[in-house]
Amino acid sequence: MNPTNNVEMPRREFLRRVAGAACGTAMISSLLQASASERPPNFVIIFTDDQGYADVGCFGAPDIKTPRLDRMATEGMRFTDFYSAAPVCTPSRAALMTGCYPQRVGMAEMPRKKGRGHVIFPDMTCGLNPDEVTIAELLKSKGYATACVGKWHLGHKPPFLPTRNGFDSYFGIPYSNDMKPSPLMRNEETVEEPANQDTLTERYTEEAVRFIRENKECPFFLYMPHNMPHTPLHVSDRFRGKSAGGLYGDVIEMIDWSVGTVLDALTEAGVDGNTLVVFTSDNGPWYSQGEDGGHATPFRAGKGTTFEGGMREPCIMRWPGHIPAGSVCHELATTMDILPTFAGIAGAAVPTDRTIDGKDILPLISGEANAKTPHEAFFYYNGNQLDAVRSGDWKLRVATPLREEQIRGLPAKDIESPEALFNLRTDPGEQKSVISDHPEIAERLRGLLQQAREDLGDARTATVGKNVRPVGLWNESESPDA
Repeated sequence: MNPTNNVEMPRREFLRRVAGAACGTAMISSLLQASASERPPNFVIIFTDDQGYADVGCFGAPDIKTPRLDRMATEGMRFTDFYSAAPVCTPSRAALMTGCYPQRVGMAEMPRKKGRGHVIFPDMTCGLNPDEVTIAELLKSKGYATACVGKWHLGHKPPFLPTRNGFDSYFGIPYSNDMKPSPLMRNEETVEEPANQDTLTERYTEEAVRFIRENKECPFFLYMPHNMPHTPLHVSDRFRGKSAGGLYGDVIEMIDWSVGTVLDALTEAGVDGNTLVVFTSDNGPWYSQGEDGGHATPFRAGKGTTFEGGMREPCIMRWPGHIPAGSVCHELATTMDILPTFAGIAGAAVPTDRTIDGKDILPLISGEANAKTPHEAFFYYNGNQLDAVRSGDWKLRVATPLREEQIRGLPAKDIESPEALFNLRTDPGEQKSVISDHPEIAERLRGLLQQAREDLGDARTATVGKNVRPVGLWNESESPDA
């Protein structure tokens, strides 16, 4: 098999063994006879779009009320140093689904008719290579029912849809809500065009609740990537004008309601104690949208940048009896860690024929004494350009031009920023470089950057990575789905 060719590709052999919807297979007949506590746990990921670090009450939101997320944190764990693997939509989702840096799976810069795009637009025919293994596929191999409800944004052509990549069902908009057309899809069919986005969050929530109720007798995985609060902002009438945080606050408070409704559905279905729920965002706030763009306080910048505000995200995890209630984790963790962590908990085999960048962080989320991050380093890429590395409390940024309009939403020319070293524990806002005071630390981090260039590549230095895999390409004239 040549993954660079036009795809509808053969599925991996172990996935061929998973036939039909998970709850209907003989594979889990014994699970249906077991009590909920004896079954593998359910997994729910709630993934918002462009939500800032400080747009949740327990992360410091001054005007936005999020009582259900705050309660989720008091019943679970809040992560202060949790990262998305990219500062924009498509690559961050590719990292979540595959456990890999977007650069490794060809999803950081993708081909367009003219040039390349950092995200997938409706005129593009690429997507997540079907030869990659998603979280959903791993869990299906262990008999899980799977559903994606919300924004996909990993390719809208047939081979790249959720239903071809491990999900039993799909309901949502396949890319960002500001792109045209804006089709609402059920599985692989458009059911509404344009989608009524005012009611979208409510309808996603109803779909999620239905899935939980229908699959409470077997292990399930629900992936719920909201389209909001990506602009244009939309909210239903019952939440409009209710928040002191303006329209943006209305949208976040509606998402908070949605989280609470999903948690309540787990309780009503009798599976609350056996479900691990993760809440986080795909990247930082879109500051250029002004009041509609959210907040990343106390971090610098936001979406589209590799400053902390662009990639450090609010994250809450809850799993009664397994995650200590009211706990806080200050260790570095990433969305890439979710795949190997879920796989380990469910007893699924992580692929060994390819590099997976994520690590099993169960020791962190279970509150194991003295548990430390499994990552020696975390790399900040903007597209295929390597901008920075974090190791421990230290972050080294290479010399880069700064897009000031991306940082503050103001029109300005690029300004040059020299190489800089920050201590993120004492200077989370990246305000004062201390590179002259710690030359030995800067030199060690330069070595880590060079390792990343050789492994993943770096367009800034014209370095081709040795261990990268291709994006999926679709040729309509050759495809059986044409």
